[in-house]
Amino acid sequence: MDPTPTGTTRTGTGTRPGVEVSGSDRPRLARHVRLTFSRTRQRQVLLHPETVVVLNDSGAAILELCDGRHTVAEIVAELGTRYRTVPDDEVRQFLTRLVARRWMELSDG
Repeated sequence: MDPTPTGTTRTGTGTRPGVEVSGSDRPRLARHVRLTFSRTRQRQVLLHPETVVVLNDSGAAILELCDGRHTVAEIVAELGTRYRTVPDDEVRQFLTRLVARRWMELSDG
């Protein structure tokens, strides 16, 4: 998943190209996207109309915490308690790519 940034969607602020995910943002999946477990693939998948993205364990762990209540900083801290190292910049890049595809929405913290 390496989309070309065409713009980003932030809850309440409309579309703004080049928006980066900050530690105080509260990410959540867009209404038309679902995170679910695929019994066939035995993995978490991201469902978008006409698209299925099979997630690795790291991506699934991040998205499970993207409920609109946790900030990005809180998500990184929670993942840090589960795993030895969690690169903050990689989590932000992953979320930025999802925002660029309009699969993720951000609320200002």
